[in-house]
Amino acid sequence: MAADGTAPELLTPARIRMLRDQDQNLRARDFAARHGLAEAELIAAQVGHGATAIAAHPDALIPLVREMGDVLALTRNEACVIERRGIYTDYHSGAHAQMVLGPEIDLRIFAKHWVHAFALSEGEKRSVQVFDAAGDAVHKVHLKPESDVAAFDRLVAALALPEQSDRIDLTPRAQVEAAKADPTKAETLRSEWAQMTDIHQFLRLVSKLKMNRLGAYRVAGAPLATPMAPPSVRALLETCASQAIPLMIFVGNMGCIEIHGGLIETVAPMGPWINVMDPRFNLHLRDDQISEVWLVDKPTKNGPARSLEAFDAKGGLILQIFASRKDGGVAEFNAMLEGLARLGGTA
Repeated sequence: MAADGTAPELLTPARIRMLRDQDQNLRARDFAARHGLAEAELIAAQVGHGATAIAAHPDALIPLVREMGDVLALTRNEACVIERRGIYTDYHSGAHAQMVLGPEIDLRIFAKHWVHAFALSEGEKRSVQVFDAAGDAVHKVHLKPESDVAAFDRLVAALALPEQSDRIDLTPRAQVEAAKADPTKAETLRSEWAQMTDIHQFLRLVSKLKMNRLGAYRVAGAPLATPMAPPSVRALLETCASQAIPLMIFVGNMGCIEIHGGLIETVAPMGPWINVMDPRFNLHLRDDQISEVWLVDKPTKNGPARSLEAFDAKGGLILQIFASRKDGGVAEFNAMLEGLARLGGTA
């Protein structure tokens, strides 16, 4: 039963549009949740009424997004939203993953999760929105006043699907994988972890040992992975802002990871949210959904890569924060990490 008392099977596209017309102020994600819908179902219901179903693969989509110029890139998971202004330059395709490596828009894309996509016009607002097979948002592009609207129109014309339906077929949502650990392999994990030369070797290592990221952290323990107090994430952001320490923030979901590199300026907590509110970068983090935080040390050929990583109660990764090597300040970042509160004790 939906929140308004309507049985889900009676929520036809026409009724969804009617309900949406009556409740324009609620964010699309929240509106969909209120009515027992996937967000993609809400957008699909607008096809022919401001929305156009388009090809979703990034190889087709991203080069045309680039032509729109300065836009806002948005990626989210259940507990965090990252928004970055910029241009989608330097796109790289690949068999298993794709990348955008612009100076402002920096993405890691996993195209198998880019299943449904729409170009949406709502009055003067225009956006491109991509969803996975379950109808959850993977990545969104919002046009800003500086964006090229004619390029948006060209994208719609080039990528519109032959069949435009206001209904969408979805698959069940994949469950978040809980921490997977094998304490009997602790010494092997620690030994091979210490021999890494690149942080990208880490996930291959834990997969080989039949663990996952969070499970490996719990097994390895300090000094490789140190449990931290949840408020340390807010403390890190506030310290980096006040002391002008550059950082890299990674926020993602199964289909897209968006990265901010450089300084942050304004950290503004509001209720359960920790917000970074800068002119070309915003972060919105649900402080109350942070269940575990780990200080992680991974060796590389360029020295240790240290990060603060937050997880939700289900074991899902919320965000990772590293030093920004290209912007300097690594020593300052690492010193700041040492000053953060450990779980069950002080720094």
